[in-house]
Amino acid sequence: MTIFIAADHTGIVLKTALTEYIQEALSYEIEDMGAHDISPDDDYPDYVMPCAKKVVATPGALGIVIGGSGQGEAMAANRIPGARAAIFYGQAHATGPIDALGAPALDGYDIIRLAREHNNANVLSLAARFVTVDDAKEAVRIFLSAGFTADERHVRRIKKLG
Repeated sequence: MTIFIAADHTGIVLKTALTEYIQEALSYEIEDMGAHDISPDDDYPDYVMPCAKKVVATPGALGIVIGGSGQGEAMAANRIPGARAAIFYGQAHATGPIDALGAPALDGYDIIRLAREHNNANVLSLAARFVTVDDAKEAVRIFLSAGFTADERHVRRIKKLG
């Protein structure tokens, strides 16, 4: 599976750490979509949107986009038909069951699992200003290893997104 990764200037340091981790520890192929240098005048859509287009065009591929808040990056990725970006700010603990069947929360990364399992998220948007490198690594590991359940209700809901 190919992982496409992109970041603006705010996310380059985290992108570098994650690229090494994904290649060496997780053994996935990475295609770096930029940015490649720290330029405060760069614009995240210039990197994120081509990354999301590659994810959609490449069967089985996933993407990781990184910026200061992760919000703009998710918004840009979600402009691409077929891209479904989920944002991760750091560990968050569910206040109750995590699904309609009453499953209990596992840990602070349930939101990542649910984005993949229920929403078939294919892009992970990381908030470089809000996550530690270790939290980002764990979020990426979970994102890459979780899969879509393909339950009829989830498929039906995703179809409604267009």
